[in-house]
Amino acid sequence: MSSPASDLFHGPALVRRAVIMFVGMLSLYYFAPNILELINSAPELIKINRRWFFLMILFEAISFGFLWWLTRIVLPKVSWFVAATSQLASNAASRIIPGGAAVGGGVLYRMLSVSGTSPGQAGAALAATSGLSTTALAAFPAAGLGLALAGAPIPESLVPAVLAGGVLFPVLVGFGVLSVRTSRPLLRLGLLVAKLVSAVGRLFRRSWHMDPRLLVQERDRMVEAMGDKWILAIVAAALNWVFDYLVLVTALVAVGADPRLSLVLLAYTGGALLSMIPVTPGGFGFVETGMTYLLVLSGITKGDALVATLAYRIVSLWLPILAGAIAWLVFQRRVGPTMPAVATPTDQPA
Repeated sequence: MSSPASDLFHGPALVRRAVIMFVGMLSLYYFAPNILELINSAPELIKINRRWFFLMILFEAISFGFLWWLTRIVLPKVSWFVAATSQLASNAASRIIPGGAAVGGGVLYRMLSVSGTSPGQAGAALAATSGLSTTALAAFPAAGLGLALAGAPIPESLVPAVLAGGVLFPVLVGFGVLSVRTSRPLLRLGLLVAKLVSAVGRLFRRSWHMDPRLLVQERDRMVEAMGDKWILAIVAAALNWVFDYLVLVTALVAVGADPRLSLVLLAYTGGALLSMIPVTPGGFGFVETGMTYLLVLSGITKGDALVATLAYRIVSLWLPILAGAIAWLVFQRRVGPTMPAVATPTDQPA
């Protein structure tokens, strides 16, 4: 019987990874001018006061902290140490390896299992945290519309900007509660996704279909995994995104930009979606190009957009990858040796 590790080098898995790497190299070649422009703006980072970087790192650390809390809500018996190290390591694996969502999920699944969590509980936790995180992200456009109607610009000081995150938080929580309490919005979203899947299938002359009830079924699985703590789980998932968003807001304040919060929120949402493109590590190239372009559209000069995007990506992508490598080593020393898996029973991203 072949193991998941051996499947990585044989058969369809090897072909998929080869295709992903090829597309990734083409993408990096295509985005090379934008990436070089971003790198050339790196010296401008020294003009940013160190306190802004401290705040960005603090906000990102808090953002990750809510992910650890989310893991412990779903798995109360898991320690903070295991929740933190497993999530950091799985995040690093999924970001640094092109098409690495399954790899990151496998790392999380394996580390939870080695620490004493049953395979079934680990799989349920993986599906629940992934689903909640995606649900919270889906509410961002609605929050952006609310801020647009309010006409809220980013103030010159950071404190009011942070308070503006309070507008985002209840929208995300409300969307999550609505998704749990009612099925009609999910069914409508499922119908829309099903139509998109069928349309893409026709482009490739394939008969692709999706059951619109799939989203409701996944919702029910998540609620079952969380039990009566589902509201706390929604709060944790929402705050995870809010504080990561505040990292970008802080970067913009640090470079002296003055765009509207609603447009920045839409730029952030676009960047988050682009980071899910699995052909380059962490969506590298896609996110930098897309977020810079969207920030420029929101009224920020290109120079400020480049520096703010670079600062945000250093804090939200590269530093967590470094922290993930350290977390994996610390976990090995304290809990015991484990080899990262490349797939999970649920086949869901971390």
